Amino acid sequence: MLETGSPAPDVLLEDTDGRAVRLSDYQGKNAVLIYFMRSTSCPVCNRHVQDLIRRRDEFAADGVRVLVALPADRREAAAWKDKRQVPFPVLVGRRGTPHEMIGLSRKVFGSMQQSGSILIDSQGVVRHAHGATMPTSGYDKKGITTAIQGLRRVIEKGA
Repeated sequence: MLETGSPAPDVLLEDTDGRAVRLSDYQGKNAVLIYFMRSTSCPVCNRHVQDLIRRRDEFAADGVRVLVALPADRREAAAWKDKRQVPFPVLVGRRGTPHEMIGLSRKVFGSMQQSGSILIDSQGVVRHAHGATMPTSGYDKKGITTAIQGLRRVIEKGA
């Protein structure tokens, strides 16, 4: 799993339209919050995405782009995005899953995909990293909020 304060890797992902997405595409522009779902069928993960959707104006006001990463193929991810009316880019891996690329591997004898989130500031530094095997613990709302408040303080000091 990525460490808070470390440089974010320049991971190459793909959106549901097949376009390449690199984390470095956002450097110098926006902070990026990526929520890694356990699966499209996980009811807990789907509730977490609904909370992200409810908070989208708050994230936008803080200059944070929200992305959702799935351990699925592009077709399954696109169908899930359309069905759930997810307004955020939904990402899948080009080689392997997005989860594997940042260290959210399968646990419990390889059978349960971890979920979690990372917040990367506009300079490409990880400001929040959280992963969990149980989906109820995969969305660290308080940790995300605290990390975004930290971004605000940095911006206010620089202004």
